[in-house]
Amino acid sequence: MEASSSVHGQPRWNSPHWLREAFQQAKESWDEGGLPIGAVLIDAEGRVVARGHNERVQSGDPTSHAEITCMRHAGRRRDWNTLTLVTTLSPCAMCTGATILFGIPRVVIGENLTFQGREDWLEQQGVEVIRHRDADCIALMRRLQHERPDLWREDIGLPPQG
Repeated sequence: MEASSSVHGQPRWNSPHWLREAFQQAKESWDEGGLPIGAVLIDAEGRVVARGHNERVQSGDPTSHAEITCMRHAGRRRDWNTLTLVTTLSPCAMCTGATILFGIPRVVIGENLTFQGREDWLEQQGVEVIRHRDADCIALMRRLQHERPDLWREDIGLPPQG
């Protein structure tokens, strides 16, 4: 674990280190022609235990959101209640539901300007929500909205324009 990511051996959940890890996942999806959303799960010692990015386009599976893919990569676990989910974009209702179902106590969000997910549900269930206004996350989502507007609209459940 990098020294900049901990204080007295405890992870700093507002550290940009983990958000960079999630952003790398978002860039990977973008480079594959997919939606640029990424996520990582961090354990109590500050180690990345799983990574994932949105694979809806790549797999044709509408449930393959970044957070869900990351949780799938984490596999069967008994320590969900000690993990932190770091995601580049505010989680949608489905991803929020999975987070609550597994009892993940903390979610770090890269940005919620381009899409406001169900952060309210997370907070109502006692999940700690840490919000960033990360310029890279915002810029990549705005690029998606500009360059691939129909894909963006599909992802958020809106019909194509025109």
